[in-house]
Amino acid sequence: MSALSGDYTGCSVLIYDTQGNNLIDTRITYYDKQSLRIIVKEPPPYLKVGDACKLLILSSPSPCEYMGRITKETQSHYIALFQGKEKEERGATRYKVSFPAMIENLVYDGRAYPLHKSLEVALINVSKSGTRFKAPQSALLDCDRFQMRMKIGEDDKLLIADVVNHIDKDDGTSEYGCKFLVGSERTV
Repeated sequence: MSALSGDYTGCSVLIYDTQGNNLIDTRITYYDKQSLRIIVKEPPPYLKVGDACKLLILSSPSPCEYMGRITKETQSHYIALFQGKEKEERGATRYKVSFPAMIENLVYDGRAYPLHKSLEVALINVSKSGTRFKAPQSALLDCDRFQMRMKIGEDDKLLIADVVNHIDKDDGTSEYGCKFLVGSERTV
């Protein structure tokens, strides 16, 4: 087993079953680096003690991906015991999500410029290295850098990302593929 890098206490975590179905978006309330375990605020539904799960921890500087197994520690909390190592960035698993996010600022030369009105986008998937979302056509250009606020459970995450590509759809929207900037959870 490998040690977890960083302190994940208070971080948002997306929990998936082994087939990649999103079960719950919750928060890490306890983190133990030595025994490789966390306690989450809410246990994932449909998983019982011994079941395997996938976790995408939305931490700074960028999300981390782990495999885990559910164990019962107390009457009210379930602990995910992590196995193996963090996956490498290349070939990162994309997890389906279905919640909105807001693009609040465009970033040029290291400075954030607020949009007149925040742009609400519909997230399609997220991985430890980036995200794909749906937004109106021509809302962003390839290579645009922006700040996106994701509300996950009780947490707000402000991340900086670059548009890598986009695909225009017939319904007047585009799907934008974006890469997170490492160390980007900050306000410019």
